[in-house]
Amino acid sequence: MGIVEVKNLTLEFNGKRILDDLSADFWEGHIHAVVGPNGAGKSTLASVIMGLSGYQNFKGDILFEGRSIKKLGLYERARLGITLAWQEPARYEGLKLRDFMKASARDKSEANIETALFRAGLNPDEYISRSVDKALSGGERKKVELASILAMQPRVALLDEPDSGIDIESLDRIFEAIRLLKEQGTTVILITHSAAVLKQAEHGFIMCCGKIIDKGETQKILPYFESRCLTCETKNEPARQGE
Repeated sequence: MGIVEVKNLTLEFNGKRILDDLSADFWEGHIHAVVGPNGAGKSTLASVIMGLSGYQNFKGDILFEGRSIKKLGLYERARLGITLAWQEPARYEGLKLRDFMKASARDKSEANIETALFRAGLNPDEYISRSVDKALSGGERKKVELASILAMQPRVALLDEPDSGIDIESLDRIFEAIRLLKEQGTTVILITHSAAVLKQAEHGFIMCCGKIIDKGETQKILPYFESRCLTCETKNEPARQGE
């Protein structure tokens, strides 16, 4: 049994089915990856698990430690220890980075905040007193958000495109931070279309057209990135040569 289980999730927007009878188990203490083309429903799946506004009118169920959380809102799920790092992190005009991180950190000490910043690839002396606003680049805000999750020590961390906006030199720090989350006991779910990010996971799911079309250990999933598609029964299956 996984710490998070999604059961027959179906979600439609404006008559279009985004998630189509999707089921998946995410095992506790593991790093999982959900990969697939743009529009496959990956970020939608993360939003439904988190309980974001606009993503709650679905069919099926979501279980956390074996209990349904379908009727729980965003903040109730957050209190259970579920968190989501968006592909495009939010800005908080006027809010100091120190205060932003302490708001959700399990250990609110200055030392813990500084350690989390360092592990996410940010110099604490340079960043801890800065504001989480437009003065920070997208990549910097991405690191700040990851640092806040390290300090938070959640039960489940959904990371949407964790390498988006990150320079190549910083990728190793980001990947190290993902491994640190696992060492802290966090179950990590990576939403990605990157082979490099998939390689940080132990187990992966391939999504297409709102469905899980394959799953298994990372080595089984990696060939997806060679052809960018696998033979399947979805409507997006590419035509064979000569057809």
